[in-house]
Amino acid sequence: MQDISINDTKRICEVVKDKYGYDFTNYAMSSFKRRINRVMEIKKISTIDNLLAMIKNNQIAKDEFLHEITVNVTELFRDPSFWRALKQVIPNLFLNQQKIRIWHAGCSSGEEAYSMLIVLEEMGLLDKVEIIASDIDKCILEKAKSGRIQIRKMDINEKNYIRYNNNGDIRKYFQYEKEYAVFDLELLKRVSFREINLVNAVPFTKCDLILCRNVMIYFNQQLQKDVIRLFHESLFMYGYLAIGSKESIIWSDVAGKFLVVNQEEKIYKKYKD
Repeated sequence: MQDISINDTKRICEVVKDKYGYDFTNYAMSSFKRRINRVMEIKKISTIDNLLAMIKNNQIAKDEFLHEITVNVTELFRDPSFWRALKQVIPNLFLNQQKIRIWHAGCSSGEEAYSMLIVLEEMGLLDKVEIIASDIDKCILEKAKSGRIQIRKMDINEKNYIRYNNNGDIRKYFQYEKEYAVFDLELLKRVSFREINLVNAVPFTKCDLILCRNVMIYFNQQLQKDVIRLFHESLFMYGYLAIGSKESIIWSDVAGKFLVVNQEEKIYKKYKD
């Protein structure tokens, strides 16, 4: 692994912003350096100067670069205890309205959105929900839209679902092919997939529930503050926010505008504008 200096990261961020229009300045630099090293390894690039030259000369496509820089690690019903807790919250979203909107921010390859579809289907609420799933990575969004999961990954997905729902069988939501399990495409039609960059996003609609789990761990504290503020502005009053188990809103300037619903599972409720 090449030793990448602070000055190197600044140079890379400047060139990437100028060439691709994406600002990685406020990403967690330890993670950013690891991903840069991954790009250099895949492309067999020996120096930072060579990397910068390849970006400038269009030898690395924007979508290809973003796909390697962003981290895409996810599972169906990841952290089953979270999904059990969320299931208890969902009925509260319908106390004063017939329809709700859910936003999965940083949806990666789609497993979290698939999980939500299953939960709502089993609760008999799917017809009352609009689901938006977004990511910065166009390639990973295409994968999410396809509903395809490699067979070898289904073992952990099935185990997570059993831990969430002891009596269920997740296989009924998939068609199994040689190498892939394909998620129920009729259910998948309920999701609107969008390319959204949280670094410079603005509130595009009001939501009743926002999930952004295990995304902000790759941001520095300033960017985390900005994103939490974005989510606050994007929520209806008394809407809910769910973040990752290792993430926090405590240092955000809008932290005091949320109530803690479940501290262990990091579920919050907006109660002030």
